[in-house]
Amino acid sequence: MDNTDKKQSNELWREETISTEPVFQGKMISLQVDTVALPEGRTATREIVKHPGAAAVMALLDGKLLVVEQFRKPLEKFQIEIPAGKLDPGEEPLTAASRELEEETGYIAKDLKLLSAFYTSPGFADEKLYVYFAEQVEEGVRNPDEDEDLNVEAITMEQADAYIAEGRISDAKTILAVYAWKLYQLTGRI
Repeated sequence: MDNTDKKQSNELWREETISTEPVFQGKMISLQVDTVALPEGRTATREIVKHPGAAAVMALLDGKLLVVEQFRKPLEKFQIEIPAGKLDPGEEPLTAASRELEEETGYIAKDLKLLSAFYTSPGFADEKLYVYFAEQVEEGVRNPDEDEDLNVEAITMEQADAYIAEGRISDAKTILAVYAWKLYQLTGRI
């Protein structure tokens, strides 16, 4: 099957939106329920979380990974994560990454490179997360959001591995960052 045939075949499975019912509008997300048309005349509903997107930074400080520890209410536990935050309206991901790194850790990246961009949960949400890499940082001014209580730490690879094994690091962006860091240590490339 060539690409033209494959594209035409994929179009057969496209879900066209018949109606959208807004359910909730919060300061970070909204929830809607879409009724969609399926092949052969069937319909279904899709619960969709709309999110403005987010940016995160895998930042190294003296060969260690900068992380923050904070309580995550949906999980009812503390988590260790790379610095991250949502995009403000109209904000470029690179700008958000730089802002979040300084706000949460008190460090400024000398140079940010895009490591990866991915959808966090495409089965029900449109959030796209941009993960940047910073090899060199310098001191800036820490200024977390007023509802953020964070502990900042620079961890070794061994600590990162232990935190993953213990479940203290269990989010996709931070696990991606740890494995990218390992690759960087082995190859010198991101």
